Amino acid sequence: MKTIEVFITGRVQKVGFRACIRRIATDLNVMGTVMNLSDGRVHIYASGEAMILEKFISMMYGCPRAVVRDVHIIEIPLKTFDDFSIIKSDGRINTVL
Repeated sequence: MKTIEVFITGRVQKVGFRACIRRIATDLNVMGTVMNLSDGRVHIYASGEAMILEKFISMMYGCPRAVVRDVHIIEIPLKTFDDFSIIKSDGRINTVL
């Protein structure tokens, strides 16, 4: 198990990207969070098996209407999450699928 922190640039806000990321994470049993940043990027924490996390990253390019331009990945100390949640801009957590 490992945790990665991911920053994504491109057309990734207001196109359903966070919901798509959550669907991919749920399908792959990846735990973590996704949220929009005020500078237009999307920020993800993701925990799972190394090979599953690689698949998770590669699948996000297929999210409809989104255009992923750059993905910056940092491996960080292991974090545990109960599920994969969308964090709203106001800090609220949305776990409903």
